[in-house]
Amino acid sequence: MRADTADRLARVLEDAALQGEFLSAVATKRLDAAVAGAQSNASAMAEAARQIATGLPWASPMALATAWRDYARDAAERGVLMADTLRQWSDMHLDHAAAGAPPVLIYDYDVVLDGADLPRPCNYMLLRIRPDAGQEIKDWKRPYIIIDPRAGHGPGIGGFKHDSQVGVALNDGHPVYFVAFRQMPEADQTLADVTYAEAAFVDEVQRRHPDSPKPIVVGNCQGGWATAILAATHPQLTGPIVLNGAPMSYWGGRLGQDLMRYSGGLVGGVTPALAASDLGGGIFDGANLVYNFEQLNPGRNWFRKYYDIYENADGGPERFLEFERWWGAFYMMTKAEIRWIVENLFIGNKLAKNEAYLEPGRPIDLRKIRAPIIVFASHGDNITPVAQALNWIVDTYTDHREIEIRGQRIIYMVHDQVGHLGIFVSSKVAKKEHAQMASTLKTIEALAPGLYEMRIEDVAGDGREKTFEVSFAHRTFDDILKESGGRRDEAAFAGVARASEAMAELYDTGLGPALEAAVSHDIGHKAREASPMRVARHAFASGGPGMWAVERAAGTVRADRHRVADENPFRQAETFWAAAVEQAWNWNRDWREAMTEMTFFALWASPMALWYGTPQAHTRARKRPAELADLPEVKQAIANVAVGGYAEGLLRILCLMAGTRKEVRRDRLERSSEMLRTEEPFAVMPAEARVDLIHRQNLIAEFAPDEGIEALPRLLRTADIRSKALERTRYVLGDPADMEDATKALLSRIEDVLKVEVKDAAE
Repeated sequence: MRADTADRLARVLEDAALQGEFLSAVATKRLDAAVAGAQSNASAMAEAARQIATGLPWASPMALATAWRDYARDAAERGVLMADTLRQWSDMHLDHAAAGAPPVLIYDYDVVLDGADLPRPCNYMLLRIRPDAGQEIKDWKRPYIIIDPRAGHGPGIGGFKHDSQVGVALNDGHPVYFVAFRQMPEADQTLADVTYAEAAFVDEVQRRHPDSPKPIVVGNCQGGWATAILAATHPQLTGPIVLNGAPMSYWGGRLGQDLMRYSGGLVGGVTPALAASDLGGGIFDGANLVYNFEQLNPGRNWFRKYYDIYENADGGPERFLEFERWWGAFYMMTKAEIRWIVENLFIGNKLAKNEAYLEPGRPIDLRKIRAPIIVFASHGDNITPVAQALNWIVDTYTDHREIEIRGQRIIYMVHDQVGHLGIFVSSKVAKKEHAQMASTLKTIEALAPGLYEMRIEDVAGDGREKTFEVSFAHRTFDDILKESGGRRDEAAFAGVARASEAMAELYDTGLGPALEAAVSHDIGHKAREASPMRVARHAFASGGPGMWAVERAAGTVRADRHRVADENPFRQAETFWAAAVEQAWNWNRDWREAMTEMTFFALWASPMALWYGTPQAHTRARKRPAELADLPEVKQAIANVAVGGYAEGLLRILCLMAGTRKEVRRDRLERSSEMLRTEEPFAVMPAEARVDLIHRQNLIAEFAPDEGIEALPRLLRTADIRSKALERTRYVLGDPADMEDATKALLSRIEDVLKVEVKDAAE
């Protein structure tokens, strides 16, 4: 047997074993979860059934009849109240659509800039949020710009509650701007048009606040990758960027969960999105995306949330209607937009691989982002898994040292439980993250370049008085991969990407042009109106048959309501039935997801499919770790190891000290930030100059620490200057009792080096 044939056979056997490993892991994890859930629910349901059975007054037929009468009357009245809530629900959706589906922000706002008026028109708008009474906004403070996701839903979720991102920033006196969008895109709108509009928005905010630092840009969910693209293609514009639950590496996820990443491989890649757009007259209906989200939790979305308004009919429909006003206002995209998103992100995963082009001739390189980056992810997020939020860092840079070399600061946080919407909507577990991120952004300039994990721990107080201890731990790529899980299964997605391109080519040369010519905008509009997602939301409108009677009956019921006691056995039986129905939906979901994932790996993890996907399975070209020291930035910094004065010397000492600690406490960071902002010569430097100075001294501390220490006497040439530098170093470090032994040892060494006579330093 020839050697190359043997190698190929070994490769096939290895791939087959890998596929078996994937299928076994999926089956085991899914089965274990299903069995554990079934056992837990069965036990709870059996106990509930026992309590209901024993609670029925079998010995007294009259009491049993009375309990049934009371329950039946209460159930009928709740049915009327629920029908009236659904009437209000339909009326709300129709009124909201008639008004152009404006943002669901709870704050008043002014339109600052309309993307429709820009040279490259789009449906985006820049809004200035008006503060509530008692909130004092200081125009010299760093402005916040919040970009909400355009993923089928409308804008406003980032300002949906007073404790959300908007509220936290306003409470701290920051000007807040919001990037919103209209329901329909402009004709022939592209993602490039949107990015240029967002760049114009940031430029306008800077113009309005000339005395403030560059704006903070916060991207929620898909608004996160939009923010990253903006910062990569316009690196001079933004201040720090915050990516909240933002999917950046779409192939990432864990076996046995994260279902959404598999859908493209089972439905035909980008082709269904193209066909849906052509059938919509060139418009892709956002209701399709919302439907996909609803499938993730059918028990909640298709039963429980409606049963809740029946069960709690007396509680008022406000909470249900408030959320549904955002959830059910479906927003559109052009065919060009959804195609770019699916091909470059959902299926192709090109953004992290450095293969995405905003438009011909405009590559997107995430390494060009100069602004600090804060990433917030959660293991409780079933829409953006931790791997999708973090793995782009591993794909973009060689290792954590390249982040330092490029002068970048990337801080990530991973929560254990907060759900996707809780990341940027009011949530007990997310509120402190919003507050701490806002506080951290004030001091991030003083942080040495590198990769960090931000850790928040409860330490004291309660409620609004609760305080948190925050630290920044130095991290490597291994730490990220431990959070995100293994990546060997990502090879299966490469075959999907290649097949998607092939099917799209066939569609573009066959059925696509025919559909595009046959379906007019009017036909597309009628098709969207016939969508089951819209029909359900419009079905109970006041103008419908008999709905006038529902409204009148609801008024009568509210005037003479007969509530049944919670202890009523028939009421308890209803609750038992509802729990069983919801659980049945979820069991169906669990088995559907298991079959979906098993089918995906059966198809796309086979040796043939892995071979087919090989051309798409590569990652971006990166330097070897050993070559990083040869980068021009490093060589230039080391060549100037003895050039500078007090500023260079003090910052070098602080960077050297930072390298002795596993983490940076925020109190130290705040003292360092205060010094940089208030003391000479740092206070008179432009912010960019301070950041560049820290960057260069950090490179010396990382790649030539001994030379950097020995050169300190040449930077700090007099006894007074040396004494001042050591005094400011001790101030930043804080209590010696809190110092690590390595920090104390290095400080002692630096003190000894600085005892060199001044004349020796001059020589």
